[in-house]
Amino acid sequence: MQKSPNPEFLRRAIALATENVASGAGGPFGAVIVRDGRIAGEGVNTVTTTHDPTAHGEVNAIRAAAKALGTFTLAGCELYTSCEPCPMCLAAAYWARIDAIYYGASAADAARAGFDDAFLYEELCKPKAARTLSATQLLADEARATFAAWIASANKIEY
Repeated sequence: MQKSPNPEFLRRAIALATENVASGAGGPFGAVIVRDGRIAGEGVNTVTTTHDPTAHGEVNAIRAAAKALGTFTLAGCELYTSCEPCPMCLAAAYWARIDAIYYGASAADAARAGFDDAFLYEELCKPKAARTLSATQLLADEARATFAAWIASANKIEY
């Protein structure tokens, strides 16, 4: 059962985004992860300051919450983000098993500010051969050996 959203957590994400812009630290994106009515992690966009194209606000918040909670799964958590997540951040939320996402600005709002991820959504819908970024499979049999090792491992932690 989904919990009722708390606008104060979204206001915190928006404030983080605004502070990030004002400080010159990065783009206008902030996020918080909430569990049981408390903030478990916060993040802002640090792509340009860390030279990390994956350092979006949502990803940074997920990393902070997972570290603080000592777990790789954020089931039972909610993501509040200043803007609708891009495909990468949406996928990260799925991988983290977040229960719900609440966002402020839309993807269209972000596009008007120069952050247009419509291209990425379109690319993901195309057949692999039609995508702009080519991806070629090599050494499939050798690579599959890693899965055989995983399946046989007594030390694995499934996720």
